[in-house]
Amino acid sequence: MASSPKAHSALTARPASDWPPLHAIVDVDVAGRAGWDPSAYAAALLEGGARFLQVRAKSLNSSDFLRLCDAVVATATEYQATVIINDRVDLAVLAGASGVHVGQEDLSVGDARNLLGPEAIVGHSTHTAAQIAAGVATSATYLAVGPVFGTTTKETGYNAVGLALIREARRATDRPIVAIGGVTLENARAALDAGATMVAVISDLLIGNDPKNRVRTYLDRLAGC
Repeated sequence: MASSPKAHSALTARPASDWPPLHAIVDVDVAGRAGWDPSAYAAALLEGGARFLQVRAKSLNSSDFLRLCDAVVATATEYQATVIINDRVDLAVLAGASGVHVGQEDLSVGDARNLLGPEAIVGHSTHTAAQIAAGVATSATYLAVGPVFGTTTKETGYNAVGLALIREARRATDRPIVAIGGVTLENARAALDAGATMVAVISDLLIGNDPKNRVRTYLDRLAGC
């Protein structure tokens, strides 16, 4: 097995109820369109109180993506925050991230787990009841369910699944469940009420172009969920 990431999140030893409610996604393309350097954007999210970040960079080459991962992990360490990397197990290892998020077309959960080790976070995207059942049979740390409300930010090839699929996922497992797809400040609480542990947010954190205060507003809205 390859070397595990240098920094594992304490979340892996905690029940779903102890996970933070906000899963903030640092999408390089989305941040760039809003005029943000992704490293500075990640820092603003952390300053606002985000404690779980996913770094996503579909358009970057590997060396630039690694530099970004290094920078975000270094900043997150100051806040004792968790950072995972979208798709790229190799970069998660090199940057010392806490794990990865993999989709249906990416490296399998089992292969990611073999490379990262038992303590790493391995998140897994699901879009149907069958995929949820298959995901429960893996060693995935959490299951992401979506697109819950529909989204134009991240093309999944699936129609909006609604809150019912979150409820089905909650019945299927006591692992953390992440609601993703079209999540906004107005509907985030409904996703948690339906059984999600966290809401994954991309574009809506840039409303008003003040991500630090937007995160604070989210955390206030989701307090007590």
